[in-house]
Amino acid sequence: MYIRSNERVAPEGNPDRNLTHLREGLLQHAPLRPEPVHAMPVESADLETAARQCALALYNVAGAPPVLDLVHLGLGPDRHAASLVPGDAVLNVTDADVALTGVYQGRRRMTLTFPALDRARRVLWVVTGTEKTEMLQRLLEGDASILAGRVRREQAVVLADRAAAGQWTAEYTLGG
Repeated sequence: MYIRSNERVAPEGNPDRNLTHLREGLLQHAPLRPEPVHAMPVESADLETAARQCALALYNVAGAPPVLDLVHLGLGPDRHAASLVPGDAVLNVTDADVALTGVYQGRRRMTLTFPALDRARRVLWVVTGTEKTEMLQRLLEGDASILAGRVRREQAVVLADRAAAGQWTAEYTLGG
């Protein structure tokens, strides 16, 4: 099963959707069956119920509580990871694996919460661009004041392009 860690509330095929980019950038070019790709139900008229249904789908595939094999995360220049953004109430959700955010950059989002992310067997951070150099450095140093720094570090791997890596060009281990 492949499910994004977060998704913007937007119609199917909208360029704001992560799933749109996944389909165009990977699924159209790789020999993968579409069945294991599960879209977060962000087109629903009842987003609260949709978030609970998404969590139930996770339970059905990955157990209760769900343990994901791999979570792929990006790192935002504003300290965010998944759609866990500064100041949003979703940061304090501890009793749900999938929750809704407030409006961020013009859209609400459905996201995995910290508890769901922290149960993952592996976390893969993919970080690109010079605007993320400072946050990458803070992540690598274990700065818990950034939201990305609140994601469990054991078994995490970081892939960064040269622009984002800045001074961190040598191999670096997050979990010690």
